[in-house]
Amino acid sequence: MPPTLETEEPLWAEGYRRLAGVDEAGRGCLAGPVVAAAVIFPPGVTVGGVRDSKKLSAARRQAVLAEIRAKAEAIGVGLCSPEEIDRLNILWAAMEAMRRAVEALIPAPDFLLIDGDRCFPDPPFPFRTLVRGDGRSHSIAAASIVAKTTRDHFMRDLHEAHPEYGWDRNVGYPTREHYAALAAHGPTPYHRRSFRLS
Repeated sequence: MPPTLETEEPLWAEGYRRLAGVDEAGRGCLAGPVVAAAVIFPPGVTVGGVRDSKKLSAARRQAVLAEIRAKAEAIGVGLCSPEEIDRLNILWAAMEAMRRAVEALIPAPDFLLIDGDRCFPDPPFPFRTLVRGDGRSHSIAAASIVAKTTRDHFMRDLHEAHPEYGWDRNVGYPTREHYAALAAHGPTPYHRRSFRLS
């Protein structure tokens, strides 16, 4: 069953006009940034094909992304680098990436719908967290697609400089191929040193 507007509709009815769905991608990777996205749609607007990004093929995500960009009122993206992940830990780096994505929204939201069970500290707007929100909320699912496609493009660009790690295929996730390349070549500056790399 695709995500719905069941969460959004009561908030629109309460008078909130700019609901931002917020999600992140790349938390479980060995290399590259963690990327978050925030997406605001006008009240009642939906995009066909929006699902949890993990349930869509890369080609389908790209097609749906184009429609999200066409219909969204605002899209914000934020990331935290591998160095920040190592310093903060991956949970707090993901929270910081979410904060940056929300801060990048123009116009600003008036309510946040956040995937998971926690929000970044001291949010400037009222919020609600939704566990497995990318499967429940249309806005959060759209944010998951933006975050995933943005991060995958970033890693495929990095592949040009470091083709031995297969980032055009594994986009930094812990695959057998990725571990074998780490054993043969060692980590790059884009690897997360606080993660187990062997």
